[in-house]
Amino acid sequence: MQAKRLNPSGAGLATDSPRRVLVVDDSRLQRRVLRAMLTRWGYEVEEAASGADALEICRDRPPCMILSDWMMPSMDGLEFCRAFRALEGDSYGYFILLTSKSDKAHVAEGLDSGADDFLTKPVNADELRARIRAGERLTAMQRRLADNNRLLSATLAELQAIHDSIDGDLIEARKLQQSLVRERFRDFGSAQVSLMLSPAGRVGGDLVGFFPAEEGRLGLFALDVAGHGISSALMTARLAGYFSAAAPDQNLALKRTRTGYAARAPDEVVAQLSRLVLEEAGGEHYLTMVLALCDLGSGVVELVQAGHPHPLIQRADGRIEPVGGGGLPVGLIEDARFDTVSLRLGPGDRLLIVSDGMIECPDADGGIVGEVRLAGMLEALATTEGPALMETLVWMLGEQGGGADFPDDISGVLFDYRGAAARI
Repeated sequence: MQAKRLNPSGAGLATDSPRRVLVVDDSRLQRRVLRAMLTRWGYEVEEAASGADALEICRDRPPCMILSDWMMPSMDGLEFCRAFRALEGDSYGYFILLTSKSDKAHVAEGLDSGADDFLTKPVNADELRARIRAGERLTAMQRRLADNNRLLSATLAELQAIHDSIDGDLIEARKLQQSLVRERFRDFGSAQVSLMLSPAGRVGGDLVGFFPAEEGRLGLFALDVAGHGISSALMTARLAGYFSAAAPDQNLALKRTRTGYAARAPDEVVAQLSRLVLEEAGGEHYLTMVLALCDLGSGVVELVQAGHPHPLIQRADGRIEPVGGGGLPVGLIEDARFDTVSLRLGPGDRLLIVSDGMIECPDADGGIVGEVRLAGMLEALATTEGPALMETLVWMLGEQGGGADFPDDISGVLFDYRGAAARI
């Protein structure tokens, strides 16, 4: 492939011939001698009687190789070489200086000016041919490099366009995923629920939510699909339909009755979900979750912890109590069984369910926050309620990590219990 070079004057593109040589010398005889040798070897030769004339030729039609005398009137070989190197273009011209000077200082001066090689006058034909061939090898490599660079630039431009398109789709996917959590806060009179969901990337694998279960009872859920990116986000969107507040007939945690819907036992619900995930994902995806059923009148909570971090109860006096037995992740093992834990919240107590992104949030020392330090943060925020508590927790986690971006999705459900009459 022939390399193309942009004409610095803006006239268009000129094509470098790999066997085109420009001979520059104020001596007509010397030019004819060099032309005869080069033509005999199959080269296309162009002549210039001065550096200025040669520079005009190079601007219009850059040669692959230049043989230039050092000593010329007006513009000598060094000045011409520097001016030639200053021309813009993506092709490389191999520059050989013809000179009677051979001391090291003059050689260094020529190299500093941009010359590639030297030939001592009078020129020996065999030596000239060897130097020309060496120059051809270098310019051939340069042309291949230029071609590869152009191909690389074109490929990078295509990849950037693809990346921009994917990124735009991911931005829309993030909006869609965030829309799955339409309501981040609701006050039920006897209790209030606050939700927090913040993906680490454009989209994430965490999901939180709540749904009315039956009169006086409320369902809470928090789940985390293993992995990150698009496949986890798609799985999360699929799971959202299983706990929909807007479509109770599709909600796994509810069963139809004569008068409406009633809540199913949390352990039965999680076991059924585990079977569905195994059937649909074929073992490629699993998730951790907490599913809780809260009685807004009595404060009794029935809760299943399936591989998710331990939920935390903060009593009215500020004490922190972890609850749950750990449990297996959902969709990991066939016929997995899950245990329900029962607990009671009193007026002023609250239940906090968080993702592992909060527990495993890195600190400035290279460690992680951990459950103990998270509990300490919660103790420090004993008088803070609702969304303000969730936002402050996230801020404190960010401070622990020195302000760095969170490496994992951050999500949580906060259930503040007051003990008043229930209202759903």
